[in-house]
Amino acid sequence: MTALLSQRPVRRPRGVSLIEAQKRKLFLPLVGPAFLFYTLLVVVPSAAALWISFHRWPGAGPMEFVGLRNYPRVAKDPLFQQAFLNTMLILVVVGVTIFVLAFAMSLVLRNMWGKGTVRAVIFFPHLVNALVFGALAGFIFNPGGLVNTLLRPFGVTEPPAWLAQDNIFVLIMVTLVLTHTGYFTTILMAGVDRIPPDYFEVASLAGCNAIQRLRYVIIPLTWEVFATCAVLWTISSVKIFELIWVFGGSSGVGIPPTSSWTAAVYTYVTAFSGQSVPAYGAATASAIISLVTVSIIVLLMRRIMRRDAIQY
Repeated sequence: MTALLSQRPVRRPRGVSLIEAQKRKLFLPLVGPAFLFYTLLVVVPSAAALWISFHRWPGAGPMEFVGLRNYPRVAKDPLFQQAFLNTMLILVVVGVTIFVLAFAMSLVLRNMWGKGTVRAVIFFPHLVNALVFGALAGFIFNPGGLVNTLLRPFGVTEPPAWLAQDNIFVLIMVTLVLTHTGYFTTILMAGVDRIPPDYFEVASLAGCNAIQRLRYVIIPLTWEVFATCAVLWTISSVKIFELIWVFGGSSGVGIPPTSSWTAAVYTYVTAFSGQSVPAYGAATASAIISLVTVSIIVLLMRRIMRRDAIQY
């Protein structure tokens, strides 16, 4: 293609360089297909969801236009409020825990022998399907499982009901920490590895301890990586669905207990649970509220975390 372009004269506006003119000529054929697929797979479904949210519709038959009434109806629903609170707990509590552990592990792993192997090991849980963790939790935390067996020699004869509905959400949050800490540690370590060793040597000569090296060297020089990880976690935390369903699906009624719902689960149950008449308008209104919320949070985070890049 480069040879072909070099053989044909490129028409360019006055004042535009030849390279800039060639870039403009290649923009449409290179970006056009991706933009077309993005429009078909993301923009059109999102616009359709927004349109459906203005209607009362069971999924078949005529749609009844109700305007914005689905939105206050969803916002006042106690189930949605509980689901939205759980989503925010996952976003904030689990997110903070993950990044505190990830930074701590980056300090430990930086000079550890065999750190490549350790990274692969801690990254592995992120590759495992959520169904495996659900089955594993059933084996470990059931009344005759591994945890209660280990507690018995210490005199714990009446251990907590780990898999009770009141404890399911805490168990889900712990599982999310275990499965995502290695993933974000691996990404942060990639940023830490780019820091010249001289910076750490200077910090050591200055008498900095581990916390001070983290504060004055690692965090400032990996800030862009950390900001990207924070945005990735914010987006993924709002979409967590399968782990909630796997852990809570054993409640006996085919759906997780409402105390463990997230906004994604609320949307799915409202539309597809089969327990009542589907309400696609309310379900899409819930999805739009979640989309707007995460968009606002991401914009605020990018605004707050914006800093000039440090060249090194």
